Amino acid sequence: MSAVFEIEKVLSEVTPARPYHEFLRVPALSSGIYVLPAGATDKQSPHTEDEIYYVVRGRGKIRINGQETPVNQGSVIFVEARAEHHFFDIAEELVLLVLFAPAETG
Repeated sequence: MSAVFEIEKVLSEVTPARPYHEFLRVPALSSGIYVLPAGATDKQSPHTEDEIYYVVRGRGKIRINGQETPVNQGSVIFVEARAEHHFFDIAEELVLLVLFAPAETG
């Protein structure tokens, strides 16, 4: 299966009540868009899969296992499976492309 996705079209599926929208799932990986408004609280829990975030736009910080790092447009973030992580101090809406490998299970 090959496919082409347009970020703006995928973003149209995101709502305040559903800030994460998965748009691709195959056994080896899954991908979605995650949007956190400025000032939002990121309430995610650790995942059982490795994860990559690409910051499409926005500015904030991420804490991974207690280590804080600023992120902004163009940042690529790797989070290993089961690592405690969340975004915080979101100064500008974060639009994040998210990749899970293998596909996210929950």
